[in-house]
Amino acid sequence: MLGVLDHGLQRGFDAFYNYAGASPNRPVDTSRSVVRRTLATQFRHLARKVTNLFANSDLLFQTAVNPLFVPFWTRMVNFKGNSERSIDDLIDYWKQYQAGGQEKPLFSFLNLMGTHTPYYPPSNHIDHVAPDLRRDRQASKFIARFNADAGAWLSPDDPPLPEWKRHVLDSYYDAEIAHQDVFLGRLFRYMKQSGALDNTIVIIAADHGEGHGDHGYKGHSFVVYQELVHVPLMIYYPERFPMAKRIKTNVSTRRLFHTILDLTGIEAPLAEDDPNADIKGLSLISSLNGRPDTERGVAYAEAYPPINLLNILKSRSPELVQLLNLNQVRRGIYENDHKLALVGDKVESLFDVANDPGEVQDIATQNPVLVETLMQRMQYFVAESHKHSLATVNNESISDEVIDNLRALGYFE
Repeated sequence: MLGVLDHGLQRGFDAFYNYAGASPNRPVDTSRSVVRRTLATQFRHLARKVTNLFANSDLLFQTAVNPLFVPFWTRMVNFKGNSERSIDDLIDYWKQYQAGGQEKPLFSFLNLMGTHTPYYPPSNHIDHVAPDLRRDRQASKFIARFNADAGAWLSPDDPPLPEWKRHVLDSYYDAEIAHQDVFLGRLFRYMKQSGALDNTIVIIAADHGEGHGDHGYKGHSFVVYQELVHVPLMIYYPERFPMAKRIKTNVSTRRLFHTILDLTGIEAPLAEDDPNADIKGLSLISSLNGRPDTERGVAYAEAYPPINLLNILKSRSPELVQLLNLNQVRRGIYENDHKLALVGDKVESLFDVANDPGEVQDIATQNPVLVETLMQRMQYFVAESHKHSLATVNNESISDEVIDNLRALGYFE
């Protein structure tokens, strides 16, 4: 999905393959004729223009999410890409790269979309994860309706989902994860058997989790509760990181940027006063080896409301948009065992996530001093980050279309 819209995330790569959309862009298939490859390239350009058109038009986007059309574009045009093909092609590319005797370091980024909605896991994974749903017709009908209603993937629950529906969503989600794990297992087996694992840094992370009625929300777009922002992060590099060790320090996935630069000895293209310029201090090498780092157990999270999804909710449930402040930015700041959540510039809640990982009990009124301290830290961090983010946008030739797409997806304010 990263390559479907023109949002600039493809910059800096020698090759960028996209497995989603009406015409996936895969490595060149030399078995096809030059004419067929040329026609496929032209069709791909056309398909991308159509995709961007739908992404930037409220009318077209809301038409596409009508339950009559959702089954078509989710099943027929590779909406979630193709994990199996992505990994097969990466393995083939790696084989050719090694066979050519290349000694230059190789950076590969693999983005898998299999666990996104809608959920269509193979039945054997459902049987493994939730055998109680094997012949549950009520569950089958519910998931079929849910998969066809794209608006339901992100709509807050009013009234709250009953437990059985949450169980169905959780189970189908887990089954999608299990299905994707099969392909990842194939990749790691190849890396081990070929010897590639001996000189490769492997980082596994997620950009977000998914809500299935937790705290009254579904999807991953509007809030910073744990089910969305507490994501897996695993690093395999025995030379610098302890093996099989779990680290409890709060860290942000944004610091993977600093970690990769630190490990590879690459200079950061940032101004000295940029809060992200401290590569050594923000590298996870310190945190994961039990040493203090620049942020000392403090981590931040932000959720900008995606404009295209917000417009769907405004037409679907305008009263909920206002009631739940879905048009405002939400932020979270972690310090040691505590997490403060903000809506705009107002306190939403304070949780002791170490002892209350489900974020059930708001303890903000019991800890006014801590709330004030965390608010001030968050305000300073946001002000500094925005100052340098805007400077970067103004100094680089980033098109209006790229900025609009980032804003529509919730990556940019």
